[in-house]
Amino acid sequence: MAEQENRNIEQQQDIKQILQVRRDKLKALQDAGMNPFAITKYNVTHHAQEIKDRFDAMEGQTVSIAGRLMSKRGMGKVSFCDLQDKSGRIQIYARRDEMDQEEYNRFRKYDIGDIVGVEGTIFRTEKGEMSVRAKSITLLSKSLQPLPEKFHGLTDKEIRYRQRYVDLIVNPESKRNFEIRSKFVAYLRRYLDNMGFMEVETPVLSPIAGGANARPFITHHNAQDIDMYLRIATELHLKRLIVGGMERVYEVGRIFRNEGMDTKHNPEFTTCELYQAYTNLDGMMDILEGILSGAAQEILGTYKVNWLGHDIDLTPAWKRQTMADAVMEVTGADFMAIEGDDAAAVELAKSVGVDMDGVDKKWGNALYETFDQKVEDTLIQPTFITMYPVEVSPLAKRSPTDPYLTERYEMFICGCEMGNAFSELNDPIDQYQRFKAQAEKRANGDEEADMMDEDFVLALEYGMPPTGGLGFGIDRCSMMLCGTDSIRDVILFPTMKPLSD
Repeated sequence: MAEQENRNIEQQQDIKQILQVRRDKLKALQDAGMNPFAITKYNVTHHAQEIKDRFDAMEGQTVSIAGRLMSKRGMGKVSFCDLQDKSGRIQIYARRDEMDQEEYNRFRKYDIGDIVGVEGTIFRTEKGEMSVRAKSITLLSKSLQPLPEKFHGLTDKEIRYRQRYVDLIVNPESKRNFEIRSKFVAYLRRYLDNMGFMEVETPVLSPIAGGANARPFITHHNAQDIDMYLRIATELHLKRLIVGGMERVYEVGRIFRNEGMDTKHNPEFTTCELYQAYTNLDGMMDILEGILSGAAQEILGTYKVNWLGHDIDLTPAWKRQTMADAVMEVTGADFMAIEGDDAAAVELAKSVGVDMDGVDKKWGNALYETFDQKVEDTLIQPTFITMYPVEVSPLAKRSPTDPYLTERYEMFICGCEMGNAFSELNDPIDQYQRFKAQAEKRANGDEEADMMDEDFVLALEYGMPPTGGLGFGIDRCSMMLCGTDSIRDVILFPTMKPLSD
């Protein structure tokens, strides 16, 4: 223990010394009238990857590039360093007799992590390395903190999430994840725009938290002296627009839910919700399948991805199965044979090992709990599970052939829910009764139950056409495309517990 403490003290002293040396270098530059923080602009003509991609055509040309010094070698008459910009890295070759003497000497004192601008010509070294032969090197920003040690990098995930700026500098896979995420959002927007959807924005603050079963964050509006909620879904506002005649709308937006955190959940996250008039559940299945399979093909160049230890095939024509059939396939329990019999359904669920404690003893809840506890984790390949019970689907339209079920689906991959869609309920009387049932649950202590939204019921009374609606998480879809097992790997700044003093 004492030995470890001594090592920690030595490391702290080393870091303290490094920090002081860097500040001393900065002061010396400032005293000499060369403050790097005073520079406001540098003319960048090319980037590292562009030079590599077009090397044969550009060899011998003069370029001006800028980026961060990631390594330095040589430091005699000839120096080498790796410069990293947004596109990647390229080697910089600097000779003392090819640069201003004072400028070269200053360059020798620059630290790894410093940001520089380099003007020079493109050439290939004797060892065949594509490089820029420096004519001038300008310090654009001084790094006062050392980067993580070269061979180990920033491996502590807790620190990577807290100091994303360092993570992005030293871990290429992190940058790749966020590039994939950005491309995915761009693809889905293009996909929906090409289908005639219009992107809209709806309120983040609302006097009512509706559209999902979730606990909201509460804030206070001082001027009106009322409590307001950060939205838990965009659904109810978007469906008001369908009533208004927009017919095809979508929103990519931030959602806030006051819930626990784990590898699949963050209190604030991003969803895409879309609504299309004159279509139903089948249309929503086609859209989600098209977005995810098309994005994989365009971004990754393949329908095959590996996620959570499984090889996933996103080739279109995904499996579609009712919840009751999926339950019977996995457990052998036939809930349709006892449809509507609450007591028998509860006993059937218990007979296959389902915990019904604390669950409202209804047929639909027994079916759903059996699916949730026994079936969901078995759904590895893309699967649409359809026909959800009314009890767990307060905003979905009842099946025209079965009053106990709704036209709703959730899509699962690797046991994770990836999308939720309805043939939307447009009967204002039915909607009012379902809101009323949810409000009673809330009054009895269920903080995740829906609130009564009388204005939304009023909107439905003006008439909403048959409509299909779909919502899916940008973060979880990005996790799949990136092949990562934590939502924090695809959220630039995930929610973190504050550090103690």
